[in-house]
Amino acid sequence: MLRVLIGLAILGALAAGVGLVGLFVYFGNDPGLPTVEKLKDYRPKQVSRVLDRNGVVIGELGGEKRTFVPFDQIPKGMVNAVVAAEDADYWNHAGLDYRGMLRAFIENVLRGRTAQGGSTITQQVVKTFLLSPERTLRRKVQEIILARQLSEKLSKQQILELYLNQIYYGHGRYGCEEASRFFFGKSVRDINVAESALLAGLPQSPERLSPRKHPEAAKNRQRYVLGQMTERGYLDRATAERLAAEPIRIARDTGPSSELAAEAIDSVYRLLADRFPGTPAVQLGLVIQTTIDAKLQTLARQALERGLEDLDVRQGYRGPVGHVSGKALAKHAATVAALRTGKNPPQIYEGIVSEIEKDAADSRGGRLLIDLGGQTGVVDLAQEPRYARGPRPLTERLVPGDLVRVRFAPERAHVETKPPEKIAGAIANKGEPQARLLSLALEMGPQAAMVVMNPITRQILALVGGYEFRPGGFDRSQRAARLPGSAFKPIVYAAAIESRKFTAASILNDAPDVYDRWKPQNYEKEEFRGPVRLRTALAHSINTVAIKLLEQVGIPAVKDLAGRVGITSPIADDVGLALALGATTVHPLELANAYATFAAGGFRAEPQLVTRLGDQTIDVSPAVAGLQPDVAYIIVSMMRAVIQEGTATSVAGRLRRPAAGKTGTSNGLRDAWFVGFTPDLLAAVWVGFDDQRKLGHGEAGAKTALPIWTDFMTKALVGQPIRDFSQPPGVVVQRIDRATGLLPPPGKEIGADTFDEVFLEGTAPTETAPASGQEKSADELLLEQ
Repeated sequence: MLRVLIGLAILGALAAGVGLVGLFVYFGNDPGLPTVEKLKDYRPKQVSRVLDRNGVVIGELGGEKRTFVPFDQIPKGMVNAVVAAEDADYWNHAGLDYRGMLRAFIENVLRGRTAQGGSTITQQVVKTFLLSPERTLRRKVQEIILARQLSEKLSKQQILELYLNQIYYGHGRYGCEEASRFFFGKSVRDINVAESALLAGLPQSPERLSPRKHPEAAKNRQRYVLGQMTERGYLDRATAERLAAEPIRIARDTGPSSELAAEAIDSVYRLLADRFPGTPAVQLGLVIQTTIDAKLQTLARQALERGLEDLDVRQGYRGPVGHVSGKALAKHAATVAALRTGKNPPQIYEGIVSEIEKDAADSRGGRLLIDLGGQTGVVDLAQEPRYARGPRPLTERLVPGDLVRVRFAPERAHVETKPPEKIAGAIANKGEPQARLLSLALEMGPQAAMVVMNPITRQILALVGGYEFRPGGFDRSQRAARLPGSAFKPIVYAAAIESRKFTAASILNDAPDVYDRWKPQNYEKEEFRGPVRLRTALAHSINTVAIKLLEQVGIPAVKDLAGRVGITSPIADDVGLALALGATTVHPLELANAYATFAAGGFRAEPQLVTRLGDQTIDVSPAVAGLQPDVAYIIVSMMRAVIQEGTATSVAGRLRRPAAGKTGTSNGLRDAWFVGFTPDLLAAVWVGFDDQRKLGHGEAGAKTALPIWTDFMTKALVGQPIRDFSQPPGVVVQRIDRATGLLPPPGKEIGADTFDEVFLEGTAPTETAPASGQEKSADELLLEQ
């Protein structure tokens, strides 16, 4: 009987062995079995870091935050900790720990559940890189087969390199380098044994053992790893006990805010797509150095948002634009539906408030359900800090039937749904009930953009594309095509000075004229000064003089000069004399760069945002002469008068240093500008509605854009040395008579009626102004010009 039992046992073992071999042969010959060959050419997804000019991280590109580190740069303490924690016999087995597998199998059988894993580091690499996460016999057999193959193809060090760079450590961090940066604020190359033990313990359960979320659990796991290191001879017991007793020290989370310089990050993303068309930007793993200054970027954004908030208060842009009910409501809903489904749907709609949901825990929170004529969207008021300001929350300022300006906001990932009966009950909501709510954003007030650059180097120091700009949004600083209004006038005046037919002291008549049934007016309607010097005309932005100047200089000359200073947008052939008032669209960055040409002594260059891509230096084209330095200097001098005596005098008392600039207001009060600069810093500000609405009564460049510029510049220049604009060769200074622009009468060279003017060499006046009592009439003065 015993012999029979022994025989049966042997037969059973043989059958099991044959069956096991059969399984391995069957699954090993599966044509779908992955190959380990591809792991020889490991190209992981790596995060690309975007730095400001001083090395501050301002953004990251990549879905998986990972930075590859070669094995020979990973500390031995980290390697020992990982091996001790995850696979104690790693250095001795050939990819599979049979004793560990048997021990895990017995433990799991005894407990009746999966209580212990038997996977080696090699098996974990196979599972991570080559196999699906499903738990099947087929996958487990293939895991064992591939682990053996991997051990034959790669060295132990290469396998560990794969593991340490690929494994997930929690908080969106992959690989030991990113984990070390996140938890300790330093490279893995620089961590100590205690920090190594902490990191080594995380992959078992990254979120549950996170020292940021669960410090006690993380400490217990670290103690376990230190104990394992002692057991395996990697660490002496006294050191292990000392480290186990020490508290965990975690660095403050200083990760970049996605909103700090989102405009620059978007630009970098586009640059990478152009430079590396075959490789997704999220896999490049580059360090990109930009010209952005994180401090100035923050100041620019704060100034712009404060300026818009002040404008909201002045013009009452924190409430509805109207109210409808009954037939008017139905008619408005139909109009909105027609716009939304038309060939050219607008960016902004006047939606109907259909329901207001208050948040009991937050009086400023809550939601607005907005009817867009058969389509319902939701505004999350928690994401509307700009319009939530004021003594009363928005939920109390609005009622159903109110009209509010909204836009679609796909960047706000709103996925919550409401019961169909709620949707069906929305005001004027025709058609089938909808369960999904579209994300909307309020657009009650205008938007703005700001560009900050070094006018000499053309390096961009800050870009602000709008209030609370988010990645992927419409960057108005680079993409908004708007009318510059009077901010275009310095280009007209530069063409006049360059012609040598006019000087800053030339006299033109500020008087009404009609041009082919067009009667241009000044900003102060029906107010004319008579004969004025060009310096005064530019300082006070007199429209009639700019038009007369363009008429005499010629439109072709002005268009040519515009291109030479950096205006790249096309100017229509039929623009006519309205060009003198800025009747051509430009982008804020484009206009800022054109003004930089004046500040840089006439040299034109391309704006620069990126200086390095990884190890590659980004070369920029050398600056070229767009204007003669003497012409540029005279225009700068004339623009200084804008601040000293003209439309921007509010700046002088606050800035207290040499500065030049020009206000601009487009026709219909739809755009407000101020572009200004010191010798070292230039900023351009634009304010306006995206859909070309009027800004409101009394708004203009000096009232709307200039305060934003002043707010920024006064803070940005704190502690910076005061420098004046350098006068180049070819410029002469001549004392002149204020009234006539001629030389002062004999004996009257000193006094309030005279001042020093700058001229191109050879264009200074030679005639003397008449003495007191012998003055010429206005008509006589004009005839002599």
